[in-house]
Amino acid sequence: MTSMKHLPRATLAGGLSLPRIVCGLWQVADIERDGKIIDPQVGADALQDYVKAGFTAFDMADHYGTSEIITGTLLKRYQDGDRPLAFTKWCPAPGIMTADIVRAGVQERLDRLGVKKVDLLQFHWWTFEHPAWLDALHEMKKLQEEGLIGAIGVTNFDAAHLALALADGIPIVSNQVSFSVLDRRGRGALAKLCAESGVKLLAYGTLNGGFLSEKWLGKPEPETIADWSKSKYKRFIDAAGGWAIYQELLTALSKIAAKHKVSLSNVATRWILEQAHVAAIIIGARIGENVHHDDNREVFGFTLLPEDHAALEAVFTRMTPIPGDCGDEYRKPPFLTASGDLSHHLSSIPSAYPKFPLQHRDGSRVSSGSPWEPMAGYSRAMRVNDTLFVSGTTATHTDGRCVAPGNAAAQTTYILDKIAGALTAAGSRIEDVVRTRIYIVDEADCEPISLAHGRVFGNIMPANTLVKVAGLIGNYEVEIEADALAVG
Repeated sequence: MTSMKHLPRATLAGGLSLPRIVCGLWQVADIERDGKIIDPQVGADALQDYVKAGFTAFDMADHYGTSEIITGTLLKRYQDGDRPLAFTKWCPAPGIMTADIVRAGVQERLDRLGVKKVDLLQFHWWTFEHPAWLDALHEMKKLQEEGLIGAIGVTNFDAAHLALALADGIPIVSNQVSFSVLDRRGRGALAKLCAESGVKLLAYGTLNGGFLSEKWLGKPEPETIADWSKSKYKRFIDAAGGWAIYQELLTALSKIAAKHKVSLSNVATRWILEQAHVAAIIIGARIGENVHHDDNREVFGFTLLPEDHAALEAVFTRMTPIPGDCGDEYRKPPFLTASGDLSHHLSSIPSAYPKFPLQHRDGSRVSSGSPWEPMAGYSRAMRVNDTLFVSGTTATHTDGRCVAPGNAAAQTTYILDKIAGALTAAGSRIEDVVRTRIYIVDEADCEPISLAHGRVFGNIMPANTLVKVAGLIGNYEVEIEADALAVG
């Protein structure tokens, strides 16, 4: 058996070494949901038991109740060079991200943890239609250079937006996403990007909220689920094909577990750890409940055989793939969250761009804040009755700079987000687009641009024209315009 003091470790880009099992503190929010706050010393005692058992890294977030304060209480019991690792997340509401706002968000993490530097600060953004997410990450990069942040990670980023952030110069080392034998999106486009970029995944939900365990094998489908976390992961079971195929998966896992003399959960976890682009899994740390240190360590005592993988793949082929890319459950229907929407996270998502009435006819116009718009006398989008026209759009950020210079695919992703934001501001949706026109400089960029376009419009299928031009003004690889028809 692996030593209690030395769990296997992985190293992220930039040199951050972490154990391959990280203890997640999301359950603190559930415990404190009714207003009963955990005593910090009692909570720290529980976490210290994990440390003594060799689990020396903790993952939390600004909205996981008092998890940062509990962890900060634990860290005070250790010398700086010998303390456990503290990973946290900053998940601001969409809006303007100034240097002061970002610094205040980071400083609050430092104060609650009682540290001078956050070991890994992970950033989450609720809608990529609002371009300020790039402002936040660039400000975080500056604070990293000041020494306030050790490493920068993100959470629930799909492959396209992770690639965009990397292309725009953000030194991201990790992406924390849902990843399990039920939710295998993490071995799609993200796996390829991770192999190319060196970014590693931190996988949560690896036991699907506890549903990937013997206790559910052969059990009937529950009629109701009161537990907040389990209600979320039951949605994943439904999306993957329902209770019957889920039971087939449990049966396959159970047979493999019996052969290796480990638990069903161990097999489900081991499958994730054997994915080359996964640095670590995140397991829920239980405060005031029974813990399973010995069982969790068993995942390092065996290796899945080729026939084990084949048996699981046979079940996978009969399952329905979870829709979308990683993180889509927080940004678009079917919203595989506990409430089925974002109501338990945000009261509303503000429009990225302002809307103004037209002076010469009924309708409205939208400004994206580009310095070119007032200079040249045009709008990002105009709506007349139910017809919307979006101007030729480049990857120009609100500060006037070119985003992801030289990277056509990343620029396309940014442009389509900008178009979607303009449509939303005008009271429409990206689904209402009926035509796009794409202008490119280099014919070699046709495929990556088309793939980025297809990621957004693959189910919408608008009319489209793509034209190679001699050049675009500025350091741009692509420009896109769009027309839409909307009712309401």
